[in-house]
Amino acid sequence: MRITIIAVLLVLSAAVTAFSATTLDLFQADRDEVQLVLVTAALWVVFGLACWLLRSVSGKAVVALILAGSALIGGAAMVGPPNTSTDSARYAWDGIVQNAGISPYSFTPADARLDSLRPDWLFPAPQTAADGGEKCVGERIATARTTDGDLLCSALNRTAVPTIYPPASEIFFASVRFFTGPEPAYWPLQLAGLLLSLGTTVMLLVGMRRRGLDQRNVALWAWCPLVATEAITNSHVDMLGVIFVVAAVFLMSSKKVWRGGIALGIAIGTKLIPVLAAPALLRRGGWRLVTASVLSFALLYVPYVLATGIGVLGYLPGYLSEEGYQDGSRFALVSLVAPGASAVIVAGLILAIVAVVVILKTDQNQPWVGQLVMIGTTLLVLSPRYPWYALLLLPFVALSGRWEWLLVPMALTLRLLVPSVPLTRASIAVAVIVIVVISLHRAGPGSVKRMLHPLRRLRPA
Repeated sequence: MRITIIAVLLVLSAAVTAFSATTLDLFQADRDEVQLVLVTAALWVVFGLACWLLRSVSGKAVVALILAGSALIGGAAMVGPPNTSTDSARYAWDGIVQNAGISPYSFTPADARLDSLRPDWLFPAPQTAADGGEKCVGERIATARTTDGDLLCSALNRTAVPTIYPPASEIFFASVRFFTGPEPAYWPLQLAGLLLSLGTTVMLLVGMRRRGLDQRNVALWAWCPLVATEAITNSHVDMLGVIFVVAAVFLMSSKKVWRGGIALGIAIGTKLIPVLAAPALLRRGGWRLVTASVLSFALLYVPYVLATGIGVLGYLPGYLSEEGYQDGSRFALVSLVAPGASAVIVAGLILAIVAVVVILKTDQNQPWVGQLVMIGTTLLVLSPRYPWYALLLLPFVALSGRWEWLLVPMALTLRLLVPSVPLTRASIAVAVIVIVVISLHRAGPGSVKRMLHPLRRLRPA
């Protein structure tokens, strides 16, 4: 009966996912934010109930349900175009440009010299307005100008700046478009996201079985609404970094340091954020981990540096400033106690302390708890407005079984759907409180006294 109920819930989750992908998006001028929040909340509730019921299932049925749910929900996420982000349009363009023999760091999408490469689905022709002028039409279509001053209708964001993405991502974009060409719209990257998410599911199932971990926790990754929405519907390249980070963790926990370092370097070369997985691995990996990661990361950049030089930095410096990380305005909770630029210093100190604790305390045979704490704390402190950054957190939620950290992607999703600073602060504060309370409960009686004991010894007699 429980298996049947879980199967029904997974079908329901897939149906709601498909409805969301085809009906709801953030690009409608008159979008209903309440409906967006309610549908997203429903997905999380169904997900939570299915995971809870799975606790009473055992044997081969667990693996079958997890794989079937991952494929079913992931397939449903492909039925509509991206609905909360336009990033995958930029991914497609970078791939198209590279397959034409051009470095994506060399020209902006608005450069008139690239006119011959523009597919209609990314750059639709302007339409004639009632007054005889031209205008851009479409929910995802922005109005821009080419470097020659002509009207440019584009599905891309930031057409006036070069790409921001590191080389592993760019190689991925070029590879996808190499097989499909420029004409197919969003589905090639969505299919790639589905395959990567399924690959991660399989890797977690196999790796956790070999290490005696509860495979049922893989559902915390495989069925999570964030994976369907952001790894597949919106095709965020963070998914590529996730699979390489998971590979690195399993390799490192098996004492395969060099190979683990290479996998970690590739993950960092995808979007830099996976570097947060490194502190928990340093005591075992040491200089070998650092060397392998740095070398693999640097080698990925070589062809692009030869083509573009210092331009490989792309729009990264401007992006950090635009997002408010240079003046501290982006830090939702930290900015309450340290306004302005001082928030950067306070946030840096918090993360440095957490990193030191993670390095010193992480069990090198099971580094995922330390990685969960490092990545999760960073997301809580930095509070990005993009929930797909939390894709990196989810495998470690599954590996550790610490479901309370799912409140982090939930809070970031709410921030995206309802961009209210007070609501963001409240949701992140709730996440922090719940995580701390449940973590203390997991630590058992007397945990607070044990943590304070070293401080008591420092007090004068």
